[in-house]
Amino acid sequence: MTFYPTDRIALFIDGANLYSAAKALNFDIDYKKLLDEFRRRGVLIRAYYYTAIAEGDDYSPIRPLVDWLDYNGFTLVTKPAREFTDSQGRKRWRGNMDMEIAVDMMELAGAADHLVLFSGDGDFRRLVEAVQRRGARVTVVSTVKSQPPMASDDLRRQADTFVDLVDLMPLVGRPRTQAHTPRFLQPDAAQTPAERDAQDEF
Repeated sequence: MTFYPTDRIALFIDGANLYSAAKALNFDIDYKKLLDEFRRRGVLIRAYYYTAIAEGDDYSPIRPLVDWLDYNGFTLVTKPAREFTDSQGRKRWRGNMDMEIAVDMMELAGAADHLVLFSGDGDFRRLVEAVQRRGARVTVVSTVKSQPPMASDDLRRQADTFVDLVDLMPLVGRPRTQAHTPRFLQPDAAQTPAERDAQDEF
């Protein structure tokens, strides 16, 4: 990634997409390290994290992570997930955050020099193109090392820079724990954000 010390940087993290990419590569994201890494690369003006949350579910497995991020330098953008039943009759949740990401990237395109999009979704190609026309450089972070690859070829070609998540793993990753169970699904997830922060968990 090419950054300059005076770059005003904004991060746009599609939470579900990044989680799936990291899981496919068999590691967890350490969000404290991620934030610190980009603070070292320039002037970090905003770090957005986007996720849908099951409405009325105060015990959602992602809730501890969302709370920690909210207290530790990230701007949380959430909306209620919609419940549906899949073809096997199982209850599932759906929550697409593409529109929220697009609105925020367009709004910040004039205020930031370098936008970093953590998603491999090909639907974002036109968004990246529009942001570039407003003068911002765009780095896309996803992976082509998973099976199947999670980064769209069109999106990779449109970005100024593509960074494979596997190359960031030494800087922002940690080994998956408890037989590949995400940290926020583990039993001690009931800790308060302050307790987890003190233990440098994220």
